[in-house]
Amino acid sequence: MPTFPAKKKKLIPTKLLEQFKARLVRMRKDQVLFEEGSPATDYFQVEEGEVRMYILNHEGQEFTQGIFHAGESFGEPPLFGNFPYPSTAIALTPGKVWRLAKPDFLELLKHNFDIHLKLNHVLCNRLQYKSMILTEISSHTPEHRLTTILKYLKSKIQPDTTDTIIIPYTRQQLADMTSLRVETVIRTVKKMEQAGKLKLEGHKILF
Repeated sequence: MPTFPAKKKKLIPTKLLEQFKARLVRMRKDQVLFEEGSPATDYFQVEEGEVRMYILNHEGQEFTQGIFHAGESFGEPPLFGNFPYPSTAIALTPGKVWRLAKPDFLELLKHNFDIHLKLNHVLCNRLQYKSMILTEISSHTPEHRLTTILKYLKSKIQPDTTDTIIIPYTRQQLADMTSLRVETVIRTVKKMEQAGKLKLEGHKILF
């Protein structure tokens, strides 16, 4: 049964990153890569492992903005908009990330329009996702929110499958993605299982 997609093609190829003086650095589990409000100084691209970006709401609850895997970049908008990082980025697992200084990143894009175009596509997809999540949080029930995020995650993990897959995220991570409390997610998942809308194998959600 599938869980994760095959390793994604890197947004910026390794040779190009090296050409523009990017540094490959190790990250420890739970290491903060940058904090909300700090100056935006680097382009980041995951080489190995997983990175989560999140913000804190007015109640102090973490709200996940995105989880990024090998080949994916994160934290780019402030490099274009000249504003501080609006979220905190933390390593979910040990791994490695590329760091490319902002001036070198902008110079790379200037000389590689195809990369610039791909990045625009990525950023537009993220805007679409954030718009969807904002709508869910503002006007829908917990079950609707969870169904929407599960459909989205499934489409990202296995875009072309109609089979049931394992959703590789914990109840807490799903809560952080939907601005729900973990207790609400646990109750709602159980209710959805009883209604035949998903399956459970131990702690794993199949959708």
